[in-house]
Amino acid sequence: QVQLVESGGGLVQPGGSLRLSCAASGSIFSINDMGWYRQAPGKQRELVASITRDGRTNYADSVKGRLTISRDNAKNTAYLQMNSLKPEDAAVYYCSARIGIRSNVLVYRDYWGQGTQVTVSS
Repeated sequence: QVQLVESGGGLVQPGGSLRLSCAASGSIFSINDMGWYRQAPGKQRELVASITRDGRTNYADSVKGRLTISRDNAKNTAYLQMNSLKPEDAAVYYCSARIGIRSNVLVYRDYWGQGTQVTVSS
């Protein structure tokens, strides 16, 4: 059983900062790419940022220079540092990870967390 648990969401004023965490637990062999997605009301879920196991990152144009993704492989955890937040950043943020589990064979599949709410408002 593998779980992804996000934390760190909340209410912040425009221009403020938040740090989201995503911790993977369970019978994990290894974790490849990890990513943060967000979904605002009435909108499709969109990729915010992703990071490979060796630290290569990718960002949506709308967050470049303000949001930073990182990970700690020893802790099976990814982070999203969010600075200079704008009202349009408000959404439910989801963590995703491609996780390998070894039983008889090694199988990789994508897992999702339950989401954490980020509200940006004065």
